[in-house]
Amino acid sequence: MKLTSERMLKTSVQFFAGVNEKVNRLNAAGHDVIRLDIGSPDLPPAQHILDALNRSAAQPDNHGYQAHNATAALRQAWSDYYQRTNQVQLDPKSEVLPLMGSKEGIFHLMLALVDPGDVVLIPDPGYNTYTQGAQMSGGEPYYLALDPDRGYLPDLAAVPSEIAHRARLLWLNYPNNPTAATATMQFFQQAVEFARNYDLLVCHDAAYLQVTFDSYRAPSLLEAEGAKEVGVEFNTLSKSHNMAGWRVGAALGKAEALRSLYKIKTNADSGHFLPVLDAATSALTGDQNWLGPRNEEYRRRRDLVIQSLQRAGMQAETPRASIYVWARVPAGWDDSQFSAVVLDRVHVGLTPGTVFGERGKGFLRIALTAPVDRLEEAMDRIETMMGKL
Repeated sequence: MKLTSERMLKTSVQFFAGVNEKVNRLNAAGHDVIRLDIGSPDLPPAQHILDALNRSAAQPDNHGYQAHNATAALRQAWSDYYQRTNQVQLDPKSEVLPLMGSKEGIFHLMLALVDPGDVVLIPDPGYNTYTQGAQMSGGEPYYLALDPDRGYLPDLAAVPSEIAHRARLLWLNYPNNPTAATATMQFFQQAVEFARNYDLLVCHDAAYLQVTFDSYRAPSLLEAEGAKEVGVEFNTLSKSHNMAGWRVGAALGKAEALRSLYKIKTNADSGHFLPVLDAATSALTGDQNWLGPRNEEYRRRRDLVIQSLQRAGMQAETPRASIYVWARVPAGWDDSQFSAVVLDRVHVGLTPGTVFGERGKGFLRIALTAPVDRLEEAMDRIETMMGKL
């Protein structure tokens, strides 16, 4: 009996699923594992978001199926939010599509738009869902090198003409996962022109748009002139409002692309839970002042990690945004080997760079998703281990 499709032969179990099994074994053996590998915020949402969830959940008629495009109030909230934070005007009826987390939208958009043989331009290193979605849809990934000497921005001019003409989508992600790099408006404008020249859709994964430090403001792709004609941006409350497990995101921009994505959604899900949608509306429309102190907490953690890495003799640039530090492994080490040794010896979970692609070789991603005392303990363990090598 055949129980695996051909497309699944190209797909492996996600890295973090395997790490979970190993961590469970270590914890069962009595070890105290500190996980800095998964980018799941450890801080809670603001109280007004929780209050909105509870009020809505208490309503007896709020527990049925909901529309695949959520509520008019949430679509309007996303539109208003972009107007306030990025001065971008979006039609809530046609240019905003709420999602069950941005990941499902990223994956499903490729099923909606990519045909077998189409090329999908993907950053390397980059979020693995770009590759998985391309392969599942029958597309051909073409990897764009993100190199430190270019600030981890792809060289779009270096894409061969024959590849660019076959490309259906270009994926971008800034602030970046895993490198924490940021992009300028000038680069986004170049990406829009590239998309227009080659008749493709530029897709921007903007999950970390609101997690910034040191007075830096991350731009949206949709701020670029003409971006809505050739682009879609994916946003999420997972990182911006500490709501990762709530699974609330949105696709915003080119209406025609969103209509195709909507068709997929009508066949793939049955809408979200109304109290979650109501709470998400509150998250976007309510007081945003709490995000400043939240970002300051991440900054404290960032500085702690950077200083500890320096003491351990490891190199890392200080990021202006995201919840990650991208660090070089010590000389003579392979990134997968080093992260495995750190987990085995001092019980700290780190993500090897090669999880994100070939260009991640020699790097580690460290998530700032543990309280300061736990983060300090984790980094002390790594420093001690490095002193004994």
